[in-house]
Amino acid sequence: MSTELPHVETSVAAVVVAAGRGIRIGGGVPKQYRRVGGRAVLTRTLAALAAHPGIGRIQPVIATDAADFFRECLEDLDAEIRTRIAAPVPGGATRQISVRAGLEALAAAAPGVVLVHDAARPFVDAALIDRAIAAGRDHGAGVPGVPVTDTVKRVDPIAPGIGRVRETPARETLRAVQTPQAFAFAPLLAAHRRAAESGLDAFTDDGALAEWAGLPVVVFAGDPVNRKITQAADLIEADRAFAPADSPPPGARSMTAYVTRLGTGFDVHAFTEGDHVWLGGVKIPADRGVLAHSDGDVALHALTDALLGAIADGDIGTHFPPSDERWRGASSDQFLAHACGLVRARGGRIDHLDITVLAEAPRIGGHREAIRARIAEIAGVPLTAVSIKATTTEKLGFVGRAEGLAAQAAATVRLPEEEGPVLDAQAETRMRQG
Repeated sequence: MSTELPHVETSVAAVVVAAGRGIRIGGGVPKQYRRVGGRAVLTRTLAALAAHPGIGRIQPVIATDAADFFRECLEDLDAEIRTRIAAPVPGGATRQISVRAGLEALAAAAPGVVLVHDAARPFVDAALIDRAIAAGRDHGAGVPGVPVTDTVKRVDPIAPGIGRVRETPARETLRAVQTPQAFAFAPLLAAHRRAAESGLDAFTDDGALAEWAGLPVVVFAGDPVNRKITQAADLIEADRAFAPADSPPPGARSMTAYVTRLGTGFDVHAFTEGDHVWLGGVKIPADRGVLAHSDGDVALHALTDALLGAIADGDIGTHFPPSDERWRGASSDQFLAHACGLVRARGGRIDHLDITVLAEAPRIGGHREAIRARIAEIAGVPLTAVSIKATTTEKLGFVGRAEGLAAQAAATVRLPEEEGPVLDAQAETRMRQG
């Protein structure tokens, strides 16, 4: 199959890796060809990349027996978009082999920058692509990364399913890497060729291959929404995300509409000795700390309670009791992530999160955007869906006396409302009469 395209004046191309079997997700069809919101995952990924004006050529790499699947994906794209997508080339047994096949197909055109993107990441948006292209042009090799929210342990295996902890890396230095990854084209192709000549073909990430080749790699800001579809639950969530706003979740026969719920939360902690406080997932230097069982993040605690209130599922103490030593000194980002997960498990959507911090000190003005970004990352919502404000209490009360600080929060979510029985007029009259 020819890969020739009309000449396009651009220095940026994209390789879309779609050669994986992806059948562990179930259903017998590779995950990139499963439909979400009525269109294949790969169709949505190709459309998102082709919509970006900075990308002139898209080179798909598919399995040798997936031509029919791929043809169906193209049929769901507008004719203009299809002109920017080259005919696919066959991939190989590993991701690295498939990426090299895509790069070799682009060698004649020799773009200045190449993006390498997973077919199973359909949520990529224009802002992330902008950052990727800039990283490729400015640094020669860049990968998008998001901060790690869970504590990570490095372990040595000692038995099946059991490992002894060797090290606990600081989370502040860790990033979960995504795609699109961006590179100067010629050095990346040369690195792939050298790795193949060395008999290496198991790199699962082009950033790692570039590191092996001695290329300096930078990490630029990723996007928590840019998640990869790997499990059946991811397909369900993607189907909901791409469904029309007025469509019920798949399989929800008893659900008729989304109903907006508003939940509120409040938390307070007294000051104690220390040199920092945690607010909204951000460590802020201060002349005192807070007295708390966990890290004492009043903003995340209040926000967690607001989300739990919106779905009528108890409070933070119900899910994370202070009597449980597991939560002593715990990072509060996991409390908020848990509450967000509960909302989504019920088919709900988080529309807006609003927090007000009440404190004489520390001042949060200089940390406002960092807090918004951190909460958006934990909750998996757009930055525009997060608001953070601060106020004092005019020297009144314990806050005014600088004995502690507090936060109040509101969370707006949409939940599928279950359809109840419909009563006719006579039945309603009989019920009222007893």
